[in-house]
Amino acid sequence: MCLAIPGRVLDISGAAYSRSARVDFGGVIKEASLALAPEVQIGDYVIVHAGVAITRLDEEAAQRTLDEIANLTALDQAPD
Repeated sequence: MCLAIPGRVLDISGAAYSRSARVDFGGVIKEASLALAPEVQIGDYVIVHAGVAITRLDEEAAQRTLDEIANLTALDQAPD
């Protein structure tokens, strides 16, 4: 199963369709192409699949998703 976890764009390099970003996923930094999401700016949240940012999320939507993931993690770690 594949989860779509929002990451925050730290910086952007390149021009036009060769732009790429360093994206922070809770302390894990990954490089992602911005070819499919040219509107993305530094500080935005994105969903990345196979090294490509496929959509931009507003901060509220990203935070809701991160909160739900934290809740699921807490449930999984709760004693029986």
